[in-house]
Amino acid sequence: MGLKDELEIIIAALKSFPDGASLEVLNEFLSVPIEKRTLQRRLKKLKENNFVYTKGGSHATRYFVKNIDQTLSKTEKLDEPQTIIPLSQDGKDVLDLVSSPETQRTPVGYERSFLENYRPNIDSYLSNEEKRKLGEWGKTKDENQPAGTYAREILNRLLIDLSWNSSRLEGNTYSLLDTELLIHEGQAANNKSAKETQMILNHKEAIEFLVESSNEADFNRYTILNLHALLSNNLLPNPAASGRLRTFGAGITNSAFAPLGIPQLIEDFFNLILEKAKQIENPFEQAFFILVQLPYLQPFDDVNKRVSRLAANLPFNQHNLAPLSFIDVPEEIYVKGMLGIYELNRIELFKDVFLWAYERSALRYAAIRQSLGEPDPFRMIYREEIRGAVGHIVMNAMGKAEASNTVKIEARKLPDEDQVKFIEVVETELLDLHEGNFVRYRIKPSEFADWKKRWDNP
Repeated sequence: MGLKDELEIIIAALKSFPDGASLEVLNEFLSVPIEKRTLQRRLKKLKENNFVYTKGGSHATRYFVKNIDQTLSKTEKLDEPQTIIPLSQDGKDVLDLVSSPETQRTPVGYERSFLENYRPNIDSYLSNEEKRKLGEWGKTKDENQPAGTYAREILNRLLIDLSWNSSRLEGNTYSLLDTELLIHEGQAANNKSAKETQMILNHKEAIEFLVESSNEADFNRYTILNLHALLSNNLLPNPAASGRLRTFGAGITNSAFAPLGIPQLIEDFFNLILEKAKQIENPFEQAFFILVQLPYLQPFDDVNKRVSRLAANLPFNQHNLAPLSFIDVPEEIYVKGMLGIYELNRIELFKDVFLWAYERSALRYAAIRQSLGEPDPFRMIYREEIRGAVGHIVMNAMGKAEASNTVKIEARKLPDEDQVKFIEVVETELLDLHEGNFVRYRIKPSEFADWKKRWDNP
């Protein structure tokens, strides 16, 4: 069943509830079962595209069709992921193939030769030109310093960015500022699930583990198994599965791919991935190799992609290169890129995502914003609203919790489809505000000083 099919089923079900339906009620009423987390993502997509709206908060949320007479002819554009990432022709070809309905895609199993035939430093997923560009983007002033120097310098921001973006790619609905409050002040968002809170905290601990263990962390069993243990803590049905390889078969939601199911082979190929990764000399090829091969094997019960995203930062940490925190990467295109690997053993779409994501991350940490290309149209459209929200928060010396609520209130004044993006942009501006740039918000030095004192010392 394809994306558009699922959207049609959800809209059809919601039309039967003029007074709205909770997630649980809607899930029971669907004509075809949809996994709960997938249903949440589909509802989020429908809301962002102005087909659905909500009332209530937290567990009392009810979903409504925006227009009861609305048809889904307009959802043709939703059948493919909306992406700001420029795609190569090969990437577009893969996207077309994996965007067809699941029932039309050929069921496949784990292709052993995809890993076995890869020869480190002879074969390469990345071209020489791509490696050169990545090297230029990732270079820092700490390249000759001990491993982990650069990551420690930016650790406070890396913890927030990587924890939030990696969790967001799993459907987590914490905002950027919610994440900052949780990580630096231990304050959980009161309208989020315990599972979402746990996921963010697990990322924090796993990132700290990588940075603090810079001399020991490598592509070895100790590092990868412990990464999984930290990232999966209190999230698996079987707690004993944390830090252990999978011993039973597994499936991939909305995919025609069936992962390897024989425990001994999972063990063998897991070891082979680590052996080959360790032999690769180029840090960017190392990172991309692990992003491709680890989720493809699915060596753990769950949390495989999260492990791969953090493990990809191992070579960047070791060589003091800019980290990869998946800033702005759309969840839908990331998933499609993974499907290309799972079902076709084709890396082109996922490579497009990787190259774009790394440049974006490197520029964030190098603060070379002018290299991001044309001005962000969203920021231009809502320039005054963004300036007003940031200025109001600073002039009133709001702390982080009060600021988070204020941003959400201000966002409600915008069209439904722009509210999530507005919250992210304003929260990012607040986290990036410093004595060298606050003047653009028409803030007085005394106002900035009062706000900064409250912001940093709640």
